[in-house]
Amino acid sequence: MLDSPGPERVDSGAMTLPAVFWLAALQVTPAQQQAVVTTSAGTFVLSFYPEKAPGHVELFLRLAAEGAYDGTRFHRVVRWGIVQGGDPLSKDPGKKALWGTGGMNRVKSEVSDCKHVRGTASSVEVAGKPDSGGNQFFVCVTPQAQLDGKFSAFGFVAEGIEVLDRISETPADPGGLALEPVVIEKVTLRPARPVPPPAFSDAPPEELARYRATLETALGSLTVEFFPKLAPDHARNFLRLAQAGFYDGTAIHRVVPDFVLQGGDLATRQPRLPDFRVQDLVRRLKPEFNETRHVKGILSMARGDAPDSAETSFFICLGDATGLDREYTAFGRVVEGMEVLDRFQKVEVEGETPRQRIELRRVTLRKLP
Repeated sequence: MLDSPGPERVDSGAMTLPAVFWLAALQVTPAQQQAVVTTSAGTFVLSFYPEKAPGHVELFLRLAAEGAYDGTRFHRVVRWGIVQGGDPLSKDPGKKALWGTGGMNRVKSEVSDCKHVRGTASSVEVAGKPDSGGNQFFVCVTPQAQLDGKFSAFGFVAEGIEVLDRISETPADPGGLALEPVVIEKVTLRPARPVPPPAFSDAPPEELARYRATLETALGSLTVEFFPKLAPDHARNFLRLAQAGFYDGTAIHRVVPDFVLQGGDLATRQPRLPDFRVQDLVRRLKPEFNETRHVKGILSMARGDAPDSAETSFFICLGDATGLDREYTAFGRVVEGMEVLDRFQKVEVEGETPRQRIELRRVTLRKLP
């Protein structure tokens, strides 16, 4: 076990300076800093709680500035639970038996009222030994209320929580040791930015109109354009869900010849998305009824009885469905692959359900110049 200097003293070149002088040299406060963590599975951004855990925040920022985290691994994972990393020993595959023991005993506990909710970053301690935090940290992928009041939470994921989801899915042995651990390639510091809104939230209608979505189904591919001037929130919603991969692996679960095909129901997705991922992005949509006629090729949003009950499920008209006009929100149309719609007309159904599953394999986006 390493016995390193505490947070009251940090190294700066050949000198040893109090931590407050190190921060002053940066001319920023911890609250004004974010850490951009680039990993082999993607990039996420950490913001900090210096008012709750000043020692832990200062230590993390110093280590990040020194490059101490670069090359370390997320060596321990609990699928859809937590991910743990930052051990300097994890840089060396030859020391795998010691992973989880390095970089400890550097900072005293700073347990606070911070809750271990989805995205919380907290300090690892030696089991049964208070005040033993150090380089190592863990991030909660899902809420871990049993850890509240026991560990020093010092930050949260401001961007890229889906990257932590993927890291948590790394195959591991029965003890949680990652078999092929994700590598922290680099941690860089930047001035803090506000937590960004969901993707496409700030894109104006003119920009949204440049996107095309290609729906690759078992019967062929369809490309759609959007009507963001008529239904901007519906266009944003579809683009957001598609970009996040929510539609990939769902089914076209309803086909009514000469009327509509319907897909996008997350209950049909294989594999199913965990609830916490769904809660990240899925929201009910207020209606944006417009004058678009529901004719062959029109993309529109399915809903329940309530006008504001649309979430993820959509339909594409296979024929004249003008009885739906101004009752459902049309937000796009097919611009390539109309012949694929004709193939859906011939699908064998039981009632309105295809006898054989019709997979929506993936939805890909491209942006026109």
